[in-house]
Parts: sequence; structure tokens; C-alpha cells
Amino acid sequence: MAGITTPQRTRRSRRPTGMPNPPLVLLTGLEKTGKSFEAARGTGSDLVGRSFWIEIGGTEGTADYYGRVPGAEYEIVEHDGSYQDILDAIRWVNHQPRTDGKPNLLVIDTMTALWDMLSDEVARYARNRAIRKAERNRSRIPTLDDPVVIDSDLWNRAKDRWGEVLWQIRRHQGPCLLLARTEIVTAFENDKPTRNTTRKIKAERNLPAAVDAIVDLHAIGDAWLTGVRSLHMDIRPGETRRFPDFTVDALLRRLGLLDAADSRSVSELRPDATLGEPLSGSPAPQQAPTLTSAQAAEMIRRALVHPDNPEAELRALREQHGRLTLGAVATQTAWGTMSADDLIDRSLEHLKTKAQQAQGEAGQKATGATSETGGTEQQTRGEPEQDSTSTTPDEPEPDDSVPPPPDPQQPEPGPEPVDEVSEAEEPQDLPHRVPRLAQTSKVDHVMTVLLTEAEIQARTLGITREDHLASLTTEGTVTMTRLRNHVARHRRQVADLLETDGHHDIADAYRRAGTPELKIAQLFESLHADLAATD
Repeated sequence: MAGITTPQRTRRSRRPTGMPNPPLVLLTGLEKTGKSFEAARGTGSDLVGRSFWIEIGGTEGTADYYGRVPGAEYEIVEHDGSYQDILDAIRWVNHQPRTDGKPNLLVIDTMTALWDMLSDEVARYARNRAIRKAERNRSRIPTLDDPVVIDSDLWNRAKDRWGEVLWQIRRHQGPCLLLARTEIVTAFENDKPTRNTTRKIKAERNLPAAVDAIVDLHAIGDAWLTGVRSLHMDIRPGETRRFPDFTVDALLRRLGLLDAADSRSVSELRPDATLGEPLSGSPAPQQAPTLTSAQAAEMIRRALVHPDNPEAELRALREQHGRLTLGAVATQTAWGTMSADDLIDRSLEHLKTKAQQAQGEAGQKATGATSETGGTEQQTRGEPEQDSTSTTPDEPEPDDSVPPPPDPQQPEPGPEPVDEVSEAEEPQDLPHRVPRLAQTSKVDHVMTVLLTEAEIQARTLGITREDHLASLTTEGTVTMTRLRNHVARHRRQVADLLETDGHHDIADAYRRAGTPELKIAQLFESLHADLAATD
């Protein structure tokens, strides 16, 4: 089928740098062959600054003990053993600065334990799924002795979580040592077992393709280079060569760490779940921006001078266009250059300040009227006291420090004349705003609840809230209806992940929650106490 032949955006090409990436090395071997020992000894190399050790799995527990290895110099990064905390530990290492210009070394011991944990998670989830299905069908609930089939969608989820770990490892700006066990298995030929045996890495099967070098240790000092991606070494593809006098320091030098780039040069894939490629042969027309700077400033100015409720109009304007859209529009106002979203915040603060000033003036007037003891009974309220002994305080002067509302038609900022101020901004009109302000506050509360649920979903999925809501911003304005539908679509996936992580009660309650769930922060208080504190 004919497709588009015209480039859709401007591109540029560049010459290759010829610099290698910081090496990603996989140390494999049978148990007790010295994998952790060689990694600990390599942490003292003068090619690296600081070395960070992330130990996964409690079967070995050698991180503290191997600190006695001659030449070892590393720091242990602690975690609670959960997938999300292990992932966050890698993020923390990636954000540590260099020492004396040298890259930091990351050691993960072991990747085998990580894959075993992900496999156990999907196995437990498959059993829980089978139990729930039996309860719905009112059939016999499977026991621990009954085999349960792990569906392909669960294995795909485990691979996604594994891929997220590798994605974070590739973000590390320095060499990485990944440790994994090998096991002796029967060799197959034409899908039939043979009498021969072979070594197999006990981890996700695509791990060897993701690293730059594979070293198989048969014993301490007995190392074999079974795979390498390097132009600094004279080795043919597919060749297995013995590495005499093996050390991690020697391997990093031969892989060209001294000439390596500061960070890995990779082009990560971005799968599109919507399959939104244009089907016609003509390119899609470019859409004009939905909101310009002048339009945003004018709408905010009109909201400020609204005769009834300017605060409600400002919040309705934000609800209509969304924070992300307004945040991308720059405006020139009397307060300076700022985004339209920041301009709305500044305008709301301006209205709040004027309301506080009005309340202060009203309180001072009431105090002065109460303290008056002289004068005649016919003296009217508001007239100045004629008695020189009166203690009525002077009426406060107007505060000129509060900036005026923004006006895009005025190029130069200046104070707004008093006679041009709308009645909506006068103190005496504040009591009339209460009914509509309560309705607006209810809408804002619902939006806050939906954004809080989006934040909880993003944390459970291991991404930021901005990435979680990226599909909404690309489609246009983020409205309350679209945000509610977005979090509702992801509820099942998040509940399944919570079930996998062992939070069964929270997952069940989350499946039964309303949309929106006004007590979403209290529901997840045990996992995200910071959100419950700010709710």
C-alpha cells in the first residue's frame, strides 16, 4: 500500500563519534566460582570513582563480608527487597555525581535472583487469579498441590518489569557489572534432547544480547570471554577465548573505558499503543496552536473584571483549558513574563490579598465604632468624630504594593486607576461570591482527587505522573471528564500490579472504589503517606 514519501519534520545528520559506550558487563558462572569475589575486587579499580553494590536476594548475603576482599572499595545501596524499591535504588545510583571526573561503577548481585522474584510474582498472581475465577464460577478452589497455568499476559508483564530495570541500568553513566548464575542443562538438537550438556544463564533469555561483554567464570582466575561487542579487542564474532589473569580492571581497560563516552548513546524505542499512523498518502495537516499568548492574557483579564465572581471565572478558565495547556503558553503582563497557568495563580493570589485587606479594613472600622463613647445620638455611622478626645483610629491607607491585574493591551506595566477597578474586586462584593465559590471549590476538589489517583497510578506503574498523562496532553485539553476516563481505564492494570506486589486488601478495595473516589488518599495511606497528609 502506498505511504507517505515527504519527510514529516526537519532532521539533521551527524558523524559518528567513534567513542565506545561505558561497558555493560555480565559475569556468569556456576555457584561458588568467584563471581562476587571478582566484582568486589574490581570495585577498587582506579578507572572508577565510587562503586555502588546492590544485592538482590538473600541466598548469598556476601555484600558486607566481601568488603574484606583485598582492593575492594564499594558502598552498599540498601532496599526493602520489593521490585519498586530495587528500581528506585538504581535510580538513586544514576543520580550520584562523578568523583574527580571518573565514572561510578554499578554492581548488581544477582540478576538471577531478580528474575526469580519476577517469576514468583506472576506465579502467585496466576494462582490468585485461578482462585478468584473459581469463586465466581462456584467451582472447586485449586489447592497448593494443583498445578496452575501462568498465562502469556503474565509473562509479558514480568518481561516489562524486567525491561524497566534494564532501561534504568542503561541510564547509568558509567560501567556496570551484572552477576548471574549459570546451570548445566541438557542440550537440545531439533527440539529433541541429546546426551550432551551445555551452560545456560539463569535469567531472562534476552539478557546476553543487552550487554557488551559476557565473561564466564569456571573458577577464580579461570575466565572465558564468551561474547564481546568491542573494537578495542582483537576477537572475532562468536569466538570464545580464555582470559588469562582475569580481573575486572583489566577487562574494563581492554573494553576501552578510558576512551568511553560520558553516557550510553542509545535510541530507546517508544511503542505507540494507539497505532495512530495516518492511513492516507497525504501528510496530516499541521494543527495551529489552540491558545495564543494574547488570547490567554485577554481571557484572564476578562475573568479578573467579571462583575459577579472573578475567582470562579479564573478557576473555570483553568478547568476548560487544563494546566498543561496553560503552562505551555507564555504571557507578557504587568507582573512580567510568565506562563498562563502561573498568571492564573498570581491573579488568584491578587484576589485573595484584596479580600484580606477588605476584611482588615472592616474589622478596624468595627473596632473604631465600638470604642466611640462621645458624640450625640443623632450622629450617623461613617461620619468623622468631631470630639477631639475620640480614640477612633485613622482609616488605613490603601496598599499600593499589590500589583494590578494583567492587561495584554498595555505594553508598559503600571498601577491601575482606582476608578477603573470593577465592582467585583471591591471588598463589599465579597459576600456575594460565597454560593458560586462553593460550587467551584467542589469541582476543584474532584480534580484534585483525580490528579491524586493519577499520581498513585503512576507510582505503581513506575513512571512519573507527567508520563502517565502524556496521552491526554497530546490529544488536547485535559478536562475533568477525560481525566476521569483515563484513570478508570488504568484501574484494572494498577489493581493487578498491587495484587502482584502482595497488597491484596488495597487491590480489592481499589477495584470496588467509585469514580472518582473522594477518599483515594486514605485508601492508599499505607503505601503513600505523603499523599494522605496533603489531601
